[in-house]
Amino acid sequence: MQRLDLDQLRTFLVVLDAGSLTAAAPRVFLSQSAVSEQMRKLEESAGQSLLSRSKAGVLPTAAGDRLRLHAQQLVALADEALRDLRGESLQGELRLAVTDYFRPGELTRLLARLAQSHPRMRLNVSIKKSSEVEALHASGEIDIGLSMQVAGSATRQAKALRREGLAWMAAPEWERLPRGEPLPLLALPDDCSLRQFTEQLLRKRRVDYRVAHVASGVAGLQSALAAGLGVACLNESSLAEGVALLPSPHGLPALPKVDFHFMPPRRGEAELVTRVRELLAQQLLLH
Repeated sequence: MQRLDLDQLRTFLVVLDAGSLTAAAPRVFLSQSAVSEQMRKLEESAGQSLLSRSKAGVLPTAAGDRLRLHAQQLVALADEALRDLRGESLQGELRLAVTDYFRPGELTRLLARLAQSHPRMRLNVSIKKSSEVEALHASGEIDIGLSMQVAGSATRQAKALRREGLAWMAAPEWERLPRGEPLPLLALPDDCSLRQFTEQLLRKRRVDYRVAHVASGVAGLQSALAAGLGVACLNESSLAEGVALLPSPHGLPALPKVDFHFMPPRRGEAELVTRVRELLAQQLLLH
């Protein structure tokens, strides 16, 4: 039975991140030919092509894209197991800000696992709008920030940890208003990047709308939706009890996907910040 080699998987992830075998080689302390041989053996174990090679570099094939997630999970588990066996417990205090579009239940589980593994570490967590998370990180008021942006709009240094779709939502019994009536839009305050995107999209597609309700956070928006006050654009994981996805016949524009990502590391940041960000990223990739 063929088995996946952990070192080959590590190299595979570095190759994808670097964009070429040549650029990956010094990062894994191997020659270019050794990296190429590792990738050949990995493809042999997988039984299919994982990388598409060209003069411009390498890209994952469909199979390579599927393997990427498994590789990230396996490498993360191996690293965490080794740290646990060595008794490497983190300690210190960190400030973390998370977009309120991120699932609160999952955040609670992530932080609980982190506290259990590293009891001497203290995390001060605040829930903010993505624009606030980014501003706080830029000003140095937080150490780690988890933000949400429309896919493709984040900076190159910010790597997507999770991607999901946006959707139009309303109460299950909500019915489109008579022709000529503006769409009652429910939204967060006007400095919310998702609200700005939604309004821009509606204007571009010439959908007549009015802002019928402004909530201070996602929880308030979910309550307004369940009460039947109108329609909102939210990430799919924000679908709550008493709220339904609107079917396409309602004639609203198609929506893109969004990425959850950590704000990029600062130059010279403390090792504790780097380690905690890596641990949180690993948990996000695993769930």
